[in-house]
Amino acid sequence: MAYPRDIVHCYGQLASTMAQMVVLAQARDWGALPAAQAQCAAIVDRLRAIEPTVVLGPADAAEAQRLIICIQSDQAIVNGIVKPQLERLVEKMSVLQQRKSLDKAYGKAH
Repeated sequence: MAYPRDIVHCYGQLASTMAQMVVLAQARDWGALPAAQAQCAAIVDRLRAIEPTVVLGPADAAEAQRLIICIQSDQAIVNGIVKPQLERLVEKMSVLQQRKSLDKAYGKAH
């Protein structure tokens, strides 16, 4: 059985992990981001499992709301850093694929 503090605790863990992801993204530590993202996904799965079974009181609801606002803010920061990097990567991959297709069409092998 889950308790209201379990939900608040999960949101606290999620906020902490998202704050860590901000630091990782700002440091361009791309290798560490997937593990942090997996940790976030596990916490969200836990929340999905327990949240429908628990009713939060006013104080816990306010704390959860405060944490959700922090999570959303940090998520926007991470997305703002990561999304342009992914777009550049996709663009480079497209250029390489086009080059490979041209090389193949004209008999140039790599």
